Amino acid sequence: MDYISHSSPHGNDNVGGVNVYPTPITLGEQINVIYDGLLFNSGAQEIYLHTGYGVHDRWQDVRDMKMLRTGRGWEQTFQVTEPSRINFCFRDNAGNWDNNSGHNWSFEIHDGKMY
Repeated sequence: MDYISHSSPHGNDNVGGVNVYPTPITLGEQINVIYDGLLFNSGAQEIYLHTGYGVHDRWQDVRDMKMLRTGRGWEQTFQVTEPSRINFCFRDNAGNWDNNSGHNWSFEIHDGKMY
């Protein structure tokens, strides 16, 4: 399976980018999010993945997860626990946010059934 990369509007891969693996995202499975966007490029000392499930303007089960600095950027792996949509954005330890220009990142969650 391939990573899904959401690149910057400037056409440079991974500048402001987010990679998610695997896709499609399946309920109950682990996903890995790699971030090397604006906060990464600004020299943040810590980055948190801010996640929630549901429609874009009414997130549920909202939580922050501290990301791990790796050679690919900042990474977090977690289990998908709700069957709707997963939404996320990023913040650093200084209170700065990267929310994809107000759109956040959002993925539909597959139920894993073959039809």
